[in-house]
Amino acid sequence: MNIFKILTDIEKIDGEVFERLEHVSRRSMFGTFSKKLAAVAVPTVVASMLNKAYATTPGAVAVLNFALTLEYLEDEFYKKGVSTSGLIPATDQAIFAQISKHETQHVNFLKTALGASAVAKPNFDFTAKGAFADVFSNYKTFAIVSHALEDTGVRAYKGQAGNLMAAEDKPLLEYALQIHSIEARHASVVRRLLNTRGFVVGAKGWITLAQGSPAAVYAGDDNLIQGGVNLTGLAGKTNEAISEAFDEPLTKEAVLAIAGPFIA
Repeated sequence: MNIFKILTDIEKIDGEVFERLEHVSRRSMFGTFSKKLAAVAVPTVVASMLNKAYATTPGAVAVLNFALTLEYLEDEFYKKGVSTSGLIPATDQAIFAQISKHETQHVNFLKTALGASAVAKPNFDFTAKGAFADVFSNYKTFAIVSHALEDTGVRAYKGQAGNLMAAEDKPLLEYALQIHSIEARHASVVRRLLNTRGFVVGAKGWITLAQGSPAAVYAGDDNLIQGGVNLTGLAGKTNEAISEAFDEPLTKEAVLAIAGPFIA
């Protein structure tokens, strides 16, 4: 990853980014980061820069900490899953190992961006108080919990996007949405695995109506009213086909109700 390109791309988003960075010149910044690049991961460098450059609102800090808590959950879930011998078949090991790497990067990015304001990682109960007692001994259970966590994350980021619309928070909104799209790709690949491995027959990379388990994860995903227009029967399409074209946000309260049982 090229640090010079990243800094240039950020300047395209915010032409005053260098002025925000305590009036550091481009040449000085490039020189400083070039010296440190060998020892510090690029995502961490960029997150640190954002933390210094943008004065986030208290609401933005709350949103990012909410996201960080979910990323902590996913990060630890995949680390434990990938390291559990005999749980994930060799055919699927690379998929979950890559997802695990992404989640670790998301955690590091958000923690660095939040700095001293970052919440501590809670303790987790991945059985969700016994609902998924065999989550780390039964691959089917592990895959089902994985897709539920990923789909929850996608809807959670979407639900909080509007809370990053303040002028001083908009640069952070773009980076939050970049994480959101990766979570969506995770959800899609895991949902397809449910079908190919015979765990959920007919499962697709997208959501049909509100079909899914746990049910709370998919509540409201059967909404056919978009932009105030009822799309039922549009162009002769089925409700199933119409619902697959849209994904609904989840409120913070709904997300916490889903994730709550996983917090010890």
